[in-house]
Amino acid sequence: MSRVQLAPTKLLFDESKPEIISEETPSGVKLIEAPYMWDLGYKGKGVVIAVLDSGCDVNHPDLKGRIIGGYNFTIEGEGEHDYMDYHWHGTHVAGTIAASENHEGIVGVAPEASLLILKVLMRKNCSSTDGSIGFTEWVTKAIRYALSWRGPSGERVKIISMSIVNESEDDTVRAMHEAIQDAVKQDVLVVACAGNSGGDCGPENDEKSYPGYYSEVVSVASVALDKTMPCRSTNSNIDLVAPGEMILSTFPGGGTQMASGCSMAVPHISGAAALLVNQFEKDFGRSPTENELYAQIIKHTYPLGNDKREEGNGLLILKGTSNSC
Repeated sequence: MSRVQLAPTKLLFDESKPEIISEETPSGVKLIEAPYMWDLGYKGKGVVIAVLDSGCDVNHPDLKGRIIGGYNFTIEGEGEHDYMDYHWHGTHVAGTIAASENHEGIVGVAPEASLLILKVLMRKNCSSTDGSIGFTEWVTKAIRYALSWRGPSGERVKIISMSIVNESEDDTVRAMHEAIQDAVKQDVLVVACAGNSGGDCGPENDEKSYPGYYSEVVSVASVALDKTMPCRSTNSNIDLVAPGEMILSTFPGGGTQMASGCSMAVPHISGAAALLVNQFEKDFGRSPTENELYAQIIKHTYPLGNDKREEGNGLLILKGTSNSC
């Protein structure tokens, strides 16, 4: 059976700041100009984002009001309805997407979006520090679950967010690809990580990981808060970059913590997509197709001057619609 894992990330413990008492807008959320969209009235309300990861701390004060449902596809926990995060990765990702405005902790990119938590990763070696791993079959089942899921008021998933990687392609990965293709056909945007391998620290070689390398996926690479490129995966299918280094977000137990990696970049795009759905719905009176939503995302990118295999179309900036700095 083929395995997927979280895109390798570095958790950055700051003993002087284990948690934040008053609410803070993280630097990555500011960098992509999410507050500009909030001022226009777009905060992700009514948009459901399926988060395929290690689960979520469902009791976290910044997240419990955002979770609309969930399912556990792993063998960890107390059954299918236990999608608690026993690692930390899924909680961190969820916070960047949609941590609530509640005057404590942090605020996410789309603080009024709804999260469908689909647990496809579990702790490796029963440790919260050894990484997280799952089977590709779980991911495929979760994607198809997201497509068939309906909320209490008939809500449907509009965005699937996956900060996971598989470094090789086999029949189980190809089955996941078919599920992704079906999602796109149903106008569901799929956002995934470009990868963290970065062995040569340059664009000379395609460093492929799946599902991020598939053309149907919005493939996201990481950029530092000072807009420099870290030594991570490069390839010809990267669509854009988002903040992924030294990212402050929610952490199991009710606090916050910093982490770095492509995994942290993906949720910035997933949350931003929800804001753009809101804007499109107001402008056109209907929900965007997957192609239209992708076009809106790319319309808000700004080249940073790096090789296209490093940054794709550039950095997402929600304020303005020009493709130049």
